[in-house]
Amino acid sequence: MSETAAAPEKKAVRKTRVGVVVSDKMTKTIVVEVERRVPHPQFKKIVRKTSKFYAHDEQEQAKEGDKVLIAETRPLSKLKRWELVEVQKH
Repeated sequence: MSETAAAPEKKAVRKTRVGVVVSDKMTKTIVVEVERRVPHPQFKKIVRKTSKFYAHDEQEQAKEGDKVLIAETRPLSKLKRWELVEVQKH
């Protein structure tokens, strides 16, 4: 008996992020800005850091200013590696 055949396959856990749509001008693509609050390495003050993610929006349902949930996916283009899961707040 083979050990690999008996072991169940593990599905990778996809990362998720919540952010605000800052641009919806592209076709089927939104730009989501995600804010993190992290302590400064030396001074320990909490500082805000932001990152922008390009996400795929198939139905073009998210509009600028919406709070959205995005999940990691396979590379869809040069910059797009995320997809829209749901619009949380209009």
